[in-house]
Amino acid sequence: MNGHPNHEEDFDLYALGALEGDEKQAIETHVAACAQCGRKLAEARGRIALLALAAPPVSPPPGVKEQLLRRIHSEDAGSVAAGVAGKSAGAHARGFFPNWWSAALAPLAVAAALAAIFLWTENAQLHEQLNSMQASLGQQKNELQEAREEAEMFESADTRMVTLAPMPGHPMAARVLYNAKMGMVMCDVQAPMPPPKMAYQLWLVPKDGKPISAGVFNPAHPGSYSWMSDVPKGIEPMMFAMTLEPEGGMPHPTGPMLMTAKISL
Repeated sequence: MNGHPNHEEDFDLYALGALEGDEKQAIETHVAACAQCGRKLAEARGRIALLALAAPPVSPPPGVKEQLLRRIHSEDAGSVAAGVAGKSAGAHARGFFPNWWSAALAPLAVAAALAAIFLWTENAQLHEQLNSMQASLGQQKNELQEAREEAEMFESADTRMVTLAPMPGHPMAARVLYNAKMGMVMCDVQAPMPPPKMAYQLWLVPKDGKPISAGVFNPAHPGSYSWMSDVPKGIEPMMFAMTLEPEGGMPHPTGPMLMTAKISL
């Protein structure tokens, strides 16, 4: 076996003793050199052990206990020859019970192992579906929160709207909504695609201090785009500006100025 076992249930079948010949040898050879599959085999053995403990008790056939007791008494009371014969008979009787027990439990163990494999597969699928649903729910919650914040910005008397004017040679248009108390900026932009590995970046320029990034976007095609961004609360801007920066944005403006909007304080 050059790679990992083709089926996860092979580990359970090996732990159950259902694999023989080349298949058994292949598993043993592979897990000896593969720590990952060694762990899977250990987990399979644990599952089978739990299944054996969970198997319902089965009562032995009537008379088994009486037969064992009679043979034990026969060994104690007989002669040496009879004792030897009694020991042989006792060994036969002692061997009968494990053989019967194994024969009775084998079908139950096989059925339980198959049921465990089926349940393991079903559980893995349900776990994957649950993760997908949780991710979708988280995305919906984020979208709902953004919608609430957007509505709050529109309704707030503290929200200001400014229109950015494009620099010559840049066919772009943008509108910015800003709320200093909320510390939020919302920008609507209509722009062409930026050059390869470049992006547009919006800046809030305060009266005192360095420009603050208010969002980076890299449109995949020409058109209109909107986004919201958090900025420090309580900062009154002196102007907004948009520059062309390396993809991912920069901590401070480095590229050419594309649009600006001065604000009267």
